[in-house]
Amino acid sequence: MPAKKRDYKKEYANYQGKPEQKKKRASRNAARAKMVKAGKAKKGDGKDVAHKNGNPKDNRSSNLTTQSKSKNRSYARTKSAGKKNPKD
Repeated sequence: MPAKKRDYKKEYANYQGKPEQKKKRASRNAARAKMVKAGKAKKGDGKDVAHKNGNPKDNRSSNLTTQSKSKNRSYARTKSAGKKNPKD
């Protein structure tokens, strides 16, 4: 059976086109542009621009670094990873 083709227009309308997602994407693009201007990243280098404190809205130079895609998109594999603190 042939694979079903992705409906990119529907994906954009349902998720990627939402105002919140547009703001997040713009923030990521601004962070990448800042690192390219600083000479720490290049187009096609296979690296992600990561935020040290985990806050994607904080694009200060001191909060940005480059990481491999696999490391930046991974998550901690510990017993408490992804679990909320009951005190929150």
